Order: sequence, then structure tokens, then C-alpha cells
Amino acid sequence: MSGQLRDTASELAAVLWREHTVYRDRAGGVVIRGEHVRRWISLAPAGGRGEILVRAGRILDGGTTAPARSEAVVPLAAGTGELAAACRRLLAEAAVDAVPRVPGPSRTGRSAGPGRTRTARRPGRSTDSATPRRRRGSHTSFGSFVVLVCVAGVVALYLHSAGVFGG
Repeated sequence: MSGQLRDTASELAAVLWREHTVYRDRAGGVVIRGEHVRRWISLAPAGGRGEILVRAGRILDGGTTAPARSEAVVPLAAGTGELAAACRRLLAEAAVDAVPRVPGPSRTGRSAGPGRTRTARRPGRSTDSATPRRRRGSHTSFGSFVVLVCVAGVVALYLHSAGVFGG
């Protein structure tokens, strides 16, 4: 199965990306890396006979791979075109997960943006956030202020005991 998997991965890599690297992983599967698109695809034998587990993920800064974002089981008898379509779908899912989310405008009087009302919410977001938003431009908190005063007191006490203040 591993030889057939390697051949399938080589054909698939040629269809998906012009620049790619195909290699075996420690688990016995085959990995296709597309450095220029910062994505990877893994093909491994699945539990069923004649099926392969296809996983897709991102390549992080420095060349390390992030854990798989999505996976699917595809029959090995399926042609390269059908396998490539499944891989493109998985890669698209991985790309959607990789898009950084930009925080929305604050509620302090800025406009809500063109075509949006201030009460409009993005779909899938609840009004109650599990983690509270951090205010932009917040000043030093009270706890930090107390710590700074205590450190200054300890330094002053040390200097006084050392006789710096002439006492």
C-alpha cells in the first residue's frame, strides 16, 4: 500500500502545485508540502481497505507544520481528479481557519463602517463573549500601581538602612 500511496501522492502533488516536496512521514504516510502556498497535505492508510485518510494543514513561520485543520477519508480507487478536488476543499477549509480575525470597531462612538448599523453583529458571534475584550489604550491598572509603590518602598527602605539619606 505504501508504494501505491507514494505514487498517488506524486501524481496529486503535480496536479495541485508546481512547487512541492513529497516525503514519507514517521507514521508510514506520505506528506506533500507546498512551501510557496504555506500548506501541507498528508495521505495515510485509513481503517478501511482501499481508503486513505487525507489531512490538510498550514506551514507556520520557520517551516514547522501546524496540526491538521481538516481531514477526510477518500477511496484510493478514486481518480487523481477526485482526490485533488477533495484536497482542494480541505485546503480551502484550512485557509479559512488561517485568516486572522480583525477586531471590530469599539462602541465608543466610532462609525460602524459602510453599510452596517451599529447594532449589526457578525454571524456566528454571540453577544456574550467568553473572554472580555481588552480596552485599547488602557492605563496602568490599580494592581500594577500597588506593585510599583511597594517596590519603591522597599528600595527606599534599603537606601535608608544603608545610610544614603544621612541619618
